[in-house]
Amino acid sequence: MNEMSFIHLVVNASIPVQFVLLVLLLASVFSWALIYVKWSFLKQSRLDAKTFEGRFWSGINLSDLFSQLSTRQEKRLGLEAIFENGFREFARARKAELDAVEIINASHRSMKVSTAREIDSLENNLSYLATVGSVSPYIGLFGTVWGIMESFRSLAGVQQATLAMVAPGISEALIATAMGLLAAIPAVIAYNSFATEIDQMVVRYENFLEEFTGILQRQAQNTEN
Repeated sequence: MNEMSFIHLVVNASIPVQFVLLVLLLASVFSWALIYVKWSFLKQSRLDAKTFEGRFWSGINLSDLFSQLSTRQEKRLGLEAIFENGFREFARARKAELDAVEIINASHRSMKVSTAREIDSLENNLSYLATVGSVSPYIGLFGTVWGIMESFRSLAGVQQATLAMVAPGISEALIATAMGLLAAIPAVIAYNSFATEIDQMVVRYENFLEEFTGILQRQAQNTEN
Protein backbone atom coordinates (compact mmCIF):
# COMPACT_ATOMS: atom_id res chain seq x y z
CA MET A 1 0.00 0.00 0.00
CA ASN A 2 2.89 2.32 0.83
CA GLU A 3 4.29 1.76 -2.68
CA MET A 4 1.13 3.34 -4.11
CA SER A 5 1.23 6.42 -1.91
CA PHE A 6 1.36 9.80 -3.64
CA ILE A 7 4.82 10.72 -2.34
CA HIS A 8 6.27 7.33 -3.22
CA LEU A 9 4.92 7.53 -6.76
CA VAL A 10 6.32 11.02 -7.29
CA VAL A 11 9.74 10.20 -5.82
CA ASN A 12 10.06 7.07 -7.93
CA ALA A 13 8.63 8.55 -11.12
CA SER A 14 10.79 8.88 -14.21
CA ILE A 15 12.82 12.05 -14.65
CA PRO A 16 10.57 13.51 -17.42
CA VAL A 17 7.45 12.96 -15.31
CA GLN A 18 9.12 14.52 -12.25
CA PHE A 19 10.13 17.50 -14.39
CA VAL A 20 6.53 17.89 -15.61
CA LEU A 21 5.24 17.75 -12.04
CA LEU A 22 7.78 20.37 -10.93
CA VAL A 23 6.83 22.71 -13.78
CA LEU A 24 3.13 22.35 -12.97
CA LEU A 25 3.74 22.86 -9.26
CA LEU A 26 5.69 26.08 -9.90
CA ALA A 27 3.04 27.28 -12.37
CA SER A 28 0.34 26.65 -9.78
CA VAL A 29 2.23 28.43 -6.98
CA PHE A 30 2.89 31.47 -9.19
CA SER A 31 -0.75 31.45 -10.29
CA TRP A 32 -2.06 31.52 -6.73
CA ALA A 33 0.38 34.29 -5.81
CA LEU A 34 -0.73 36.31 -8.83
CA ILE A 35 -4.39 35.63 -8.09
CA TYR A 36 -3.99 37.06 -4.61
CA VAL A 37 -2.05 40.12 -5.80
CA LYS A 38 -4.50 40.76 -8.64
CA TRP A 39 -7.54 40.33 -6.42
CA SER A 40 -6.11 42.79 -3.88
CA PHE A 41 -5.23 45.30 -6.61
CA LEU A 42 -8.66 45.19 -8.24
CA LYS A 43 -10.39 45.43 -4.88
CA GLN A 44 -8.35 48.54 -4.05
CA SER A 45 -9.02 49.97 -7.52
CA ARG A 46 -12.78 49.62 -7.02
CA LEU A 47 -12.56 51.24 -3.61
CA ASP A 48 -10.42 54.12 -4.92
CA ALA A 49 -12.78 54.70 -7.85
CA LYS A 50 -15.82 54.76 -5.57
CA THR A 51 -14.11 57.15 -3.14
CA PHE A 52 -12.97 59.52 -5.89
CA GLU A 53 -16.36 59.55 -7.61
CA GLY A 54 -17.93 60.50 -4.30
CA ARG A 55 -15.58 63.47 -3.98
CA PHE A 56 -15.84 64.45 -7.65
CA TRP A 57 -19.64 64.51 -7.72
CA SER A 58 -19.95 66.13 -4.29
CA GLY A 59 -19.85 69.59 -5.88
CA ILE A 60 -16.27 70.36 -4.91
CA ASN A 61 -14.49 72.97 -7.01
CA LEU A 62 -12.39 71.16 -9.62
CA SER A 63 -9.39 73.41 -9.02
CA ASP A 64 -9.53 72.58 -5.31
CA LEU A 65 -9.79 68.87 -6.04
CA PHE A 66 -6.84 69.09 -8.41
CA SER A 67 -4.78 70.93 -5.80
CA GLN A 68 -5.58 68.32 -3.16
CA LEU A 69 -4.48 65.49 -5.43
CA SER A 70 -1.35 67.27 -6.60
CA THR A 71 -0.08 67.85 -3.07
CA ARG A 72 -0.34 64.17 -2.13
CA GLN A 73 2.91 62.21 -2.04
CA GLU A 74 1.58 58.85 -3.20
CA LYS A 75 1.11 58.05 -6.86
CA ARG A 76 -2.34 58.72 -8.32
CA LEU A 77 -4.02 55.73 -9.94
CA GLY A 78 -7.27 55.02 -11.74
CA LEU A 79 -9.80 57.84 -11.93
CA GLU A 80 -7.55 60.13 -9.92
CA ALA A 81 -4.80 59.84 -12.54
CA ILE A 82 -7.25 60.40 -15.40
CA PHE A 83 -8.72 63.46 -13.70
CA GLU A 84 -5.34 64.92 -12.74
CA ASN A 85 -3.84 64.57 -16.21
CA GLY A 86 -6.94 65.87 -17.92
CA PHE A 87 -7.35 68.89 -15.66
CA ARG A 88 -3.63 69.72 -15.79
CA GLU A 89 -3.73 69.78 -19.59
CA PHE A 90 -6.97 71.76 -19.49
CA ALA A 91 -5.39 74.41 -17.24
CA ARG A 92 -2.22 74.54 -19.36
CA ALA A 93 -4.14 74.94 -22.62
CA ARG A 94 -6.42 77.58 -21.13
CA LYS A 95 -3.41 79.49 -19.81
CA ALA A 96 -1.95 79.40 -23.33
CA GLU A 97 -5.18 81.12 -24.43
CA LEU A 98 -6.17 78.45 -26.93
CA ASP A 99 -9.73 78.38 -28.21
CA ALA A 100 -12.33 76.14 -26.58
CA VAL A 101 -12.06 73.35 -29.17
CA GLU A 102 -8.27 73.14 -28.88
CA ILE A 103 -8.47 73.17 -25.09
CA ILE A 104 -10.93 70.29 -25.01
CA ASN A 105 -9.01 68.30 -27.63
CA ALA A 106 -5.78 68.66 -25.68
CA SER A 107 -7.43 67.63 -22.42
CA HIS A 108 -9.26 64.74 -24.05
CA ARG A 109 -6.06 63.39 -25.63
CA SER A 110 -4.28 63.56 -22.29
CA MET A 111 -7.08 61.66 -20.58
CA LYS A 112 -7.19 59.04 -23.33
CA VAL A 113 -3.47 58.36 -22.85
CA SER A 114 -3.92 58.21 -19.09
CA THR A 115 -6.90 55.87 -19.43
CA ALA A 116 -4.93 53.53 -21.68
CA ARG A 117 -2.12 53.50 -19.12
CA GLU A 118 -4.54 52.65 -16.32
CA ILE A 119 -6.12 49.87 -18.39
CA ASP A 120 -2.67 48.40 -19.03
CA SER A 121 -2.09 48.45 -15.29
CA LEU A 122 -5.36 46.59 -14.68
CA GLU A 123 -4.51 43.96 -17.30
CA ASN A 124 -0.89 43.53 -16.21
CA ASN A 125 0.12 39.83 -15.86
CA LEU A 126 -3.40 38.69 -16.70
CA SER A 127 -2.04 36.84 -19.75
CA TYR A 128 -0.03 34.59 -17.40
CA LEU A 129 -3.23 33.14 -15.96
CA ALA A 130 -4.57 32.58 -19.46
CA THR A 131 -1.37 30.80 -20.45
CA VAL A 132 -1.38 28.56 -17.38
CA GLY A 133 -5.04 27.77 -17.87
CA SER A 134 -4.60 26.76 -21.51
CA VAL A 135 -1.19 25.08 -21.43
CA SER A 136 -1.12 23.21 -18.10
CA PRO A 137 -3.48 20.37 -19.16
CA TYR A 138 -1.27 19.67 -22.20
CA ILE A 139 1.88 19.65 -20.07
CA GLY A 140 0.16 17.22 -17.72
CA LEU A 141 -0.94 15.12 -20.68
CA PHE A 142 2.66 14.94 -21.89
CA GLY A 143 3.67 13.56 -18.48
CA THR A 144 0.81 11.07 -18.65
CA VAL A 145 1.75 9.79 -22.09
CA TRP A 146 5.40 9.51 -21.12
CA GLY A 147 4.57 7.62 -17.92
CA ILE A 148 2.31 5.16 -19.74
CA MET A 149 4.97 4.62 -22.43
CA GLU A 150 7.51 3.80 -19.73
CA SER A 151 5.08 1.39 -18.06
CA PHE A 152 4.49 -0.59 -21.24
CA ARG A 153 8.18 -0.46 -22.16
CA SER A 154 9.01 -2.16 -18.87
CA LEU A 155 6.78 -5.06 -19.93
CA ALA A 156 8.71 -5.69 -23.12
CA GLY A 157 10.82 -8.52 -21.67
CA VAL A 158 8.12 -10.00 -19.43
CA GLN A 159 6.39 -13.25 -20.35
CA GLN A 160 3.22 -12.59 -18.40
CA ALA A 161 2.08 -9.07 -17.58
CA THR A 162 -0.03 -8.35 -14.52
CA LEU A 163 -1.93 -5.29 -13.34
CA ALA A 164 0.35 -5.00 -10.33
CA MET A 165 3.33 -4.51 -12.64
CA VAL A 166 1.86 -1.57 -14.58
CA ALA A 167 -0.26 0.00 -11.84
CA PRO A 168 2.53 2.15 -10.29
CA GLY A 169 3.62 3.50 -13.67
CA ILE A 170 0.09 4.31 -14.79
CA SER A 171 -0.67 5.88 -11.42
CA GLU A 172 2.31 8.23 -11.62
CA ALA A 173 1.28 9.10 -15.17
CA LEU A 174 -2.24 9.99 -14.09
CA ILE A 175 -0.83 12.16 -11.31
CA ALA A 176 0.64 14.36 -14.06
CA THR A 177 -2.82 14.76 -15.57
CA ALA A 178 -4.30 15.63 -12.18
CA MET A 179 -1.55 18.20 -11.52
CA GLY A 180 -2.21 19.77 -14.91
CA LEU A 181 -5.88 20.17 -14.08
CA LEU A 182 -5.14 21.47 -10.58
CA ALA A 183 -2.93 24.16 -12.09
CA ALA A 184 -5.30 25.02 -14.94
CA ILE A 185 -8.72 25.15 -13.26
CA PRO A 186 -8.01 27.93 -10.69
CA ALA A 187 -6.14 29.93 -13.34
CA VAL A 188 -9.05 29.75 -15.79
CA ILE A 189 -11.63 30.65 -13.14
CA ALA A 190 -9.51 33.56 -11.90
CA TYR A 191 -8.82 34.79 -15.44
CA ASN A 192 -12.49 34.86 -16.39
CA SER A 193 -13.43 36.57 -13.12
CA PHE A 194 -10.69 39.19 -13.41
CA ALA A 195 -11.38 39.80 -17.10
CA THR A 196 -15.05 40.52 -16.35
CA GLU A 197 -14.12 42.84 -13.48
CA ILE A 198 -11.53 44.66 -15.60
CA ASP A 199 -14.08 45.17 -18.38
CA GLN A 200 -16.39 46.80 -15.83
CA MET A 201 -13.57 49.06 -14.62
CA VAL A 202 -12.71 50.02 -18.21
CA VAL A 203 -16.34 51.06 -18.83
CA ARG A 204 -16.22 53.04 -15.58
CA TYR A 205 -13.04 54.85 -16.64
CA GLU A 206 -14.31 55.62 -20.14
CA ASN A 207 -17.66 56.89 -18.84
CA PHE A 208 -15.87 59.20 -16.43
CA LEU A 209 -13.62 60.44 -19.23
CA GLU A 210 -16.61 61.41 -21.37
CA GLU A 211 -18.53 62.97 -18.47
CA PHE A 212 -15.49 64.96 -17.35
CA THR A 213 -14.84 66.08 -20.92
CA GLY A 214 -18.39 67.44 -21.05
CA ILE A 215 -17.84 69.40 -17.84
CA LEU A 216 -14.57 70.86 -19.12
CA GLN A 217 -16.20 71.74 -22.42
CA ARG A 218 -18.85 73.79 -20.67
CA GLN A 219 -16.18 75.52 -18.58
CA ALA A 220 -14.08 76.29 -21.68
CA GLN A 221 -17.08 77.74 -23.52
CA ASN A 222 -18.08 79.86 -20.52
CA THR A 223 -14.52 81.22 -20.27
CA GLU A 224 -14.45 81.99 -23.98
CA ASN A 225 -17.76 83.81 -23.78
